[in-house]
Amino acid sequence: MSFALEGVGLVHPNGQRALEGVTLAARPGERIAFIGPSGAGKTTLLRILGAALRPSEGRVTLLDQAPWQADARRLRALRARIGTVHQQPPIAPRLRAVTAVLSGRLGQWSTLRALGSLLRPGDLQGAHAALAQVGIEDRLFERCDRLSGGQFQRVAVARVLYQRPDLLLADEPVSALDPTLADTTLRALAAQSEATGATLCASLHAVDLALRWFPRVVGLQGGRVLFDLPAAEVTPERLSGLYAAEGGLRAADEDTAVMPMATAFIPSGCR
Repeated sequence: MSFALEGVGLVHPNGQRALEGVTLAARPGERIAFIGPSGAGKTTLLRILGAALRPSEGRVTLLDQAPWQADARRLRALRARIGTVHQQPPIAPRLRAVTAVLSGRLGQWSTLRALGSLLRPGDLQGAHAALAQVGIEDRLFERCDRLSGGQFQRVAVARVLYQRPDLLLADEPVSALDPTLADTTLRALAAQSEATGATLCASLHAVDLALRWFPRVVGLQGGRVLFDLPAAEVTPERLSGLYAAEGGLRAADEDTAVMPMATAFIPSGCR
């Protein structure tokens, strides 16, 4: 099992509840999209799956381990097997793209090799191949602060592709990309999942992309799972119910971007 959540809930220090009673499980190689209105809890859920946030309630198992019962060494080793594409990538702007990509494996390397890679990139071929998957191999030696927002986001995706994690998480990985590049990037993430057997979970505002690239779709609303269905069973009626309270929900997590009405994202064939 890649992960199992049983009755997971989270209450922020200010008393605001972000998740309540979330029970989900995934097998290796599954691709799951998390959709829902802003503030539904998507980012919070991904942070829990990344062992970056400890829930207030419930049980969490990640890659057959209980992260919050592990010692510091085992927790670091577990996190090294999980790759996350963040909405705002934690990559130093002055890093070159090649160094940013190679940093995806720092948690798997010895301290000596990790320091050496920062000073002198050691796997140019691997970094080039990862960047090629997202269409920016020509930016291999470009500094990240000289890239466009979309190119920077694709460097973050290439970093996780190079890492080759067992659990691959992506928080709005295509928010800065045009439709064609968004499709290319999600294709690369899906191909990585299929090639390595990694479970892929992504939060997406664009429902049409979720339905196209993810066989399983989980709808979140107000911190609860509203539905967990095969993509083919996510009907316009279910989507309307999911986004019905779009204007009334308060932000319960980091999903703060204003989102158009859900019907704007329903593929034309489903309207």
